[in-house]
Amino acid sequence: MDNFLSLLQFSDGLFPAGAYAHSFGLESCVQSGAVADAEGVEQFLRAYLAGSAAPTDLVAMLCARKDARAADLAACISMDETLDAMKSASELRDASRQMGRQTLRVATRLTSDPMLAEYAAAVAAELSPCHHAIVFGIIGAAMGWPAPEMAGAYLYSASAAMAGAALRLLPLGQLAGQRILWNMRPFWR
Repeated sequence: MDNFLSLLQFSDGLFPAGAYAHSFGLESCVQSGAVADAEGVEQFLRAYLAGSAAPTDLVAMLCARKDARAADLAACISMDETLDAMKSASELRDASRQMGRQTLRVATRLTSDPMLAEYAAAVAAELSPCHHAIVFGIIGAAMGWPAPEMAGAYLYSASAAMAGAALRLLPLGQLAGQRILWNMRPFWR
């Protein structure tokens, strides 16, 4: 039960990872008029999940979980560098790094996992970019989160952050935000 509760805590929108400060490109699309309503937000979120979050971040997170379970710090750092190279848009790369550092800062104060501490030392020495997906994967290994639940929670958290940004950018209302999240459920499986 503790591992499930820790998964809820780390994937909660109130967790201080900094996701609330980033729109992952949605703000630019709203400002340009490309996204103007709930349908546009849903299309944007689907594209983000299918084109970025699931095929890159999620895969990197699951690889980092596997590598951290094997205590392979070098593999985690290598995956972090690979993910950094894959994020060609500076806004996405910078947001991911900032969220990773915030999550790592909190995690190292909540747990004394040796692998997490080694990774934090590598980040402090500027040996690893510290992307959120990698940090989440290492924490998942430390907390014993099952991969399927961890993957669903990660994608839900990304979706909820995007829906929250949409509610701040457009006059959609809470029900529209919940409807958008409801329609994203197939991506979280």
